[in-house]
Amino acid sequence: MAKERIYVCHTYYHVYVTFLKELKLPKEKQGQATLVLSRLSNNFENLKSRVESTGLFEEVIEFDEKREDFFPELAKWRGGAKNQNTPWAFIINLFYRMKFTRLYAKLEEPYVPVDFREYKDVYVYCDSDPIGYYLNQNRIPYHALEDGLNCLKNFDAARYDNRGHFGLKVFLSRKLNLIFVQNGYGKYCIDMEVNDISAIRYPCPQYIEQSRQELVDRLTEDDKAIILKAFIRDMDRLKAQIAESGQVGDKILILTDPLCTLDVRERIFRDIIAMYETEGTIFLKPHPRDELDYRKLFAEYPQFDATVPMEMLNFFPGLRFKKVVAVLTEIKAIQFADEVVRLGEDFMDKYEDPLIHRQNEQI
Repeated sequence: MAKERIYVCHTYYHVYVTFLKELKLPKEKQGQATLVLSRLSNNFENLKSRVESTGLFEEVIEFDEKREDFFPELAKWRGGAKNQNTPWAFIINLFYRMKFTRLYAKLEEPYVPVDFREYKDVYVYCDSDPIGYYLNQNRIPYHALEDGLNCLKNFDAARYDNRGHFGLKVFLSRKLNLIFVQNGYGKYCIDMEVNDISAIRYPCPQYIEQSRQELVDRLTEDDKAIILKAFIRDMDRLKAQIAESGQVGDKILILTDPLCTLDVRERIFRDIIAMYETEGTIFLKPHPRDELDYRKLFAEYPQFDATVPMEMLNFFPGLRFKKVVAVLTEIKAIQFADEVVRLGEDFMDKYEDPLIHRQNEQI
């Protein structure tokens, strides 16, 4: 008998959206899905046990997904033609990519913890990761979901990664499955769910829209309690922080991003603090994948737990900020601030080569 649903998540945000999707279902259909936590880019600490305690999922599995550099035999097929200026370089590069695509899926297979063929519906966030190669090469249909809120508006990874002969590469991926192009262009990608199609410059026929805010708006208080139970490691401490913040006047929350090298990143956020510290008391919310030690380097500023998705702070009516400031993070979903500021690409130009963060302009 086929199992119902399985979700492959790579970040805390992915898990949060999965909760929103499952809680939208009728009660009789809840508790039937499998949640897979990939450790490819996140240490989920004890999230597995907390999610299990909610009873919202039938099973929670950890996935030791491997990056391509874990397999030395892939290096041979990653480089492509030695001389990129020859007339045959493009053909040689495609041949190498075909070999890479097939071998990568084969090498990843021993680490895949479940048989995806047993499920009626497979959902994958960020199918550019190894799981996307595996599913397509093994002819397993799946639904893709955007990696982050409106992420394709700021970085259309499929078009950026496949600059030059994009249409041909899509044909080789979508029709022939000889190579793999992510974000809706894989042969076995049924569709790709995004928050707002109108925000994407180059829509793909496979895109379908599901507003994240719509999912949040339908949450009951019981639903919110389930989410908080999974994501908040220390509820008493968080409530104490919120209560203490209420005794302060104007408050500025700065959201960090895993930007640049660690030394430049520290400079970026010291500069941002200097920009806003005259407007109120500074609070920090480190990004879950930000490895800079803010507890040590910015010990004088109150900080929220990095593992808590910022959207979850919307669930606390007693929490209010004058302003929330981010660099590249999308912050339109924030409802606990009078004003939100996204500094954006112009700000980042001062700290690194603009080509690094202005990907869409290079498509």
